[in-house]
Amino acid sequence: MEQKKELNLGEGKIGLLLFKLAVPAIVAQMVNMLYNMVDRIYIGHIAESGALSLTGLGLCFPVIMMIAAFSNLIGFGGGPQVAIWMGKQDKKQAEKILGNCFTSLLVIAVLLTVFFEITAVPILKLFGASADTLPYALSYLRIYVLGTICVMIAIGMNPFINTQGFSKDGMKTVVIGAVCNIILDPIFIFAFGMGVQGAALATVISQGVSAIWVLRFLFGKKTIIKIKKENLMPKAKVMMPVLALGVSPFIMSATESVLNIAFNMSLSKYGGDVAVGAMTILSSISQLQFMPVQGLAQGAQPITSFNYGAGNTERVKKTYRLLTLCCFAYTMAFWALAELYPGAFVRIFNNSPELLETTTWALRIYLAASGVFGLQSAVQQTFIALGQAKISLFIACLRKIILLIPLIYILPMFFADKVFAVFLAEPVADLISVITAVTLFSINIPKILKTAEKKDI
Repeated sequence: MEQKKELNLGEGKIGLLLFKLAVPAIVAQMVNMLYNMVDRIYIGHIAESGALSLTGLGLCFPVIMMIAAFSNLIGFGGGPQVAIWMGKQDKKQAEKILGNCFTSLLVIAVLLTVFFEITAVPILKLFGASADTLPYALSYLRIYVLGTICVMIAIGMNPFINTQGFSKDGMKTVVIGAVCNIILDPIFIFAFGMGVQGAALATVISQGVSAIWVLRFLFGKKTIIKIKKENLMPKAKVMMPVLALGVSPFIMSATESVLNIAFNMSLSKYGGDVAVGAMTILSSISQLQFMPVQGLAQGAQPITSFNYGAGNTERVKKTYRLLTLCCFAYTMAFWALAELYPGAFVRIFNNSPELLETTTWALRIYLAASGVFGLQSAVQQTFIALGQAKISLFIACLRKIILLIPLIYILPMFFADKVFAVFLAEPVADLISVITAVTLFSINIPKILKTAEKKDI
């Protein structure tokens, strides 16, 4: 009875369903954020070397984000596809997608592990590592990369739990690992005196525990669709729709990696290690703003995808309207707090006077337009849930590739304060991309829903 209630996505009040599915997803996103954030908090307060250690960890973000990007390619590409086929009452096809995605994820994980272990030093130098920060960055990255397969299973396979409606079990995947990380971090970092290596080891072990939980569920009795031996061999006709839909979330995460590289290189050039350290803190605070929004979107995705597959467009409309309202309200509230009390957010990560001063004023610039970005998050995730790969891909590319990365290099040409100009690129790109995304949604959504009404998905 509990399973039927959770999976009854075609009936009942949208608000209640969204609450039931989104709250666990939001909790999961927030707890997932603790994996890296707890590391940053502890590392930033290491006696004497805290600031350099924090900067070194920040230099590893592009690699961490790239691993997450490939996880999202499979997980967020396959999850909506599974929900759509479940909406069509085709469990066999849904299980084919699940099995193909699992094998693909394992293969990608092995390839990434080998690549990053071989290229760790030149990559970190390319990212802007100095002689002072390279040892800290390398110590963390070497260990983290060894756990790539655990990270990718935990992140990439969990959407297949959530998309079935088992949001509480999906939340447990993240909570279990995060609790382990919170417990192990101070033990390895301080008690064992391992510093950044301890933080990396704690994270890998914790992700390993999460991965075991995910696999136990998807091979277990509770799941509606299972990982089966006959579906493990990847086939092009199964994976191509998954990859097409997963490209957008992949681009979102992969370009975050490229974006972080662009920020670090420019800030290292104009502001040195302090500016790079400030960027590490800013990205952490930014996650506090957008992780709950991603959780909301994940909660709405099964409802949107299922009803789209079933041709119930009225429920699709109610879902994306409520999602948009909730996302916008939250990002605006967070923006107001960050603009009014920036120092309170910065002190969570470090108390170094120089780093505190730089990060406090930079935060107001960096998040200046973030209040309205909740609109784009809702729009983009709705496109993904509806299987609209091309539009969601364009929106993902627009903000980061077309706008933000060029602006990081262009704006310093027009300002005397180069560091200020680099941070200013963020709100300029945000504002333009939000306007574009909302316009595209208004134009395309009537056509998409009309197609669904004709059962031509």
